Amino acid sequence: MATNQSRVERVQRTTADIDLGLRQYMLRVYNYMGGGLALTGLVAYAGAATGFYASVAQTPLFWIVLLAPLALVLLLSFRIGRMSLGAAQLTFWAYAGLVGLSLSGIFLVYTGESIARVFFISAATFAATSLYGYTTRADLSRFGSFLFMGLIGLVIATLVNMFLASSALQFAISVAGVLIFTGLTAFDTQRIKNVYVEGEDDVIAGKKATIGALTLYLDFLNLFLMLLQLFGDRRR
Repeated sequence: MATNQSRVERVQRTTADIDLGLRQYMLRVYNYMGGGLALTGLVAYAGAATGFYASVAQTPLFWIVLLAPLALVLLLSFRIGRMSLGAAQLTFWAYAGLVGLSLSGIFLVYTGESIARVFFISAATFAATSLYGYTTRADLSRFGSFLFMGLIGLVIATLVNMFLASSALQFAISVAGVLIFTGLTAFDTQRIKNVYVEGEDDVIAGKKATIGALTLYLDFLNLFLMLLQLFGDRRR
């Protein structure tokens, strides 16, 4: 009887340790993500306020500003296993800063009040959806293929609308984008939670937290941009 009781106590302690480690790991992911978003916002505002974005918008340098974040996110996604933890984190911060520079134009297109309003709407939506993904016992992996196909369709529709410039199609893209990135937030949160392994060394855990933060960062940013297109007030 005493043996069974001690075994149960050991299992309970082990479970508690795993839960604590998981919470610390997820907090690390959210801290990286939040820091990246803060850096993006500050750089975006500074790029618009100082006139830097406007000065490069009509020059070849604009394409470097636009494409550099894509190069960094591909580097981080495919080479993180061979990178040191410091290099991976530095790449993430550099990516967040360059994305901010490329998004400076939103402060020239939309009013500051509407940007702030949409940001808080996005934050509330993201928080609720990510919390659901973290706490639900339902297996969300079965929705992964549908969300991925929806994302591919969204990219294709966006490219097509670059030539059509249809306001109706843009509205449909924005609505579909909100639904897709809301779903991806829950799906990715559960996936990030599931890849956590108790006892991993700090380097591996740090790399996983960095790539997890990048994933949620992209989910939030795209959700924000889709909502901004729907509810943002344009400057006159």
